[in-house]
Amino acid sequence: MARYQLTIEYDGTAYHGWQYQPGVPTVQQEVSQALTTCCREAVDVVGSGRTDTGVHARGQIAHFDANPDLNLERLRNSLNGILPPDVAVVLAVRVGDSFHARFDACSREYHYRVSTAPVAIERSQRVHIHREIAFDQMNQAAMALLGTHDYSSFCRTQSETRNRVCTVEKAVWIPEWEESTSADRLNLGGRRGDWTFVIRADRFLHGMVRAIVGTLLEIGYGRRPQADLARVLAARDRVAAGPAAKARGLTLHHVSYNTSGAR
Repeated sequence: MARYQLTIEYDGTAYHGWQYQPGVPTVQQEVSQALTTCCREAVDVVGSGRTDTGVHARGQIAHFDANPDLNLERLRNSLNGILPPDVAVVLAVRVGDSFHARFDACSREYHYRVSTAPVAIERSQRVHIHREIAFDQMNQAAMALLGTHDYSSFCRTQSETRNRVCTVEKAVWIPEWEESTSADRLNLGGRRGDWTFVIRADRFLHGMVRAIVGTLLEIGYGRRPQADLARVLAARDRVAAGPAAKARGLTLHHVSYNTSGAR
């Protein structure tokens, strides 16, 4: 047997997240079934982490074990011919036998996309902000997230995760339009009014990013003081934070490894 790594992109609108769940469609189930068909044997696929219902991915990483003689270009083409159109395998490579998509990941980056203008084409992947909002105040508030903290206030109450300490490397709202003079601009050629919240950390808890975004939006709307995020973190209580932002604005953008494991 040999180990392989997949880079997977998906629109999560129709799925109950990445991870297997009985009786409902998930991305992991779709990929595993497609691999089983292509490899002509039962194949289990392991992802870098779960994404919630309705959340998208541009760079989900997964690994699986199969015959060492696989033609990877043919495999990728076959998988994309079998998978539904809202799931795509971007890259397939062979990796070392010890590589693990979840445990070897050193950081993950999520993007949450909003627009202050009405949205039509990207309505399944961007949230329309219907009222005036202060992005500068949200960015000032987001600085409290940087570093190592207990993120219990931003974790789902029903989560069984006991270790809720995470290290956040980056947390910033970035304008997408080309005229932006921000050093951090995404330069995506987006419309004026299109913004992305970029957050990168060593790990994320269940519902963490959406809870953070929801709390920041309350600050941007003036419903909370700018300095409130430090109090919320210290409370270690989900009740202290704001409501979760809508799932459709969130995308798992990238997963980083100290080494890709590719051979």
